This record gives sequence, C-alpha cells and structure tokens, in this order.
Amino acid sequence: MDLILEDSSRVGAVYFLMSEDNVRRQITLPWMSFGSDAGSMAPEGAFLDRSTHPRAYGNVARLLGRYVREERLIPLEEAIYRLTRLPAENLRLHRRGQLRPGFYADVAVFDPATIQDRATFEDPHRYATGMVHVFVNGTAVLRDGEHTGARPGRVVRGPGWTGWGGR
Repeated sequence: MDLILEDSSRVGAVYFLMSEDNVRRQITLPWMSFGSDAGSMAPEGAFLDRSTHPRAYGNVARLLGRYVREERLIPLEEAIYRLTRLPAENLRLHRRGQLRPGFYADVAVFDPATIQDRATFEDPHRYATGMVHVFVNGTAVLRDGEHTGARPGRVVRGPGWTGWGGR
C-alpha cells in the first residue's frame, strides 16, 4: 500500500515464469499467433517515472530479430502471417490483418537484417531498432525511423465488446 500511495498509481510486478525453451517451442506451433499485452509509451517525460516490461518496446522486434532471423525457428513469411492475418481472424477483426482493397492500411516496414529489441528489465524504456516506416489507417506515423507526430489510431473492438460493465 505504501508503494501505491507513493506515486498515486498502480504497482506493477514482473514474474519470471516462462522458460526460453518453452517460448521457442510455442513459437514453432503453427496455430500460435503473436501479440502483446504490454502498453505502449514514449521513453520520455512522465513515462520515465514508471517502469514497464521490456516487451512494451520490443515484443515484435524480439520475435523478428531473435527467433526468426537469428535462431530461424520459423520463416519470416510465417511470422508476418502470425503477427497480422492470423490474430485478426482469430479475434474476428473485420477489414484488418491483410493488405487488401477496403481494409485499414496498417503497415509496418522494417529491415529484417537490423530489427532488434533493445529494452531490458534494467532499462525497459528503449525503442527497438530496424523499424523504418509505420502507417496506421493509411497515415504515416513513423517515417525513416522518426515519429511524424501523427496519431491516426482508433480503438479496435471485436465482436465480444459489450461496453463498460457488460452493458
């Protein structure tokens, strides 16, 4: 309770429950889609007053850099499918997860030779490297590795959404 009172926020904890061998095994399962439950934040200002899990900055970069490029657990094309189309289909998110006419234009352009996570538990507020351009709903938010200032994102709700409090 003292920690909550100290910074007027929730207190996070990191549990070391997963083994690398198990992560590697699960990555190779063809029905496993990829995502993260970590919140996204800028490594500046008030955000630096709080710690976070390294996956907030490097979840996808770790998958593509370590497990795809370095360890060759799955091909790059399969990783892309399991980062995009498979989760969109699993969550029944309409017009998402593919580059098709009439779909939302969410596109990430990265360099497969340099994409890498850099965040650690000791220093979690570090951007990954190798991401070149990102488009959200067709608008550039990252151009040549630099944020454009655009914020075209919107809430994406699947068929299970019923509103706050189950209403």
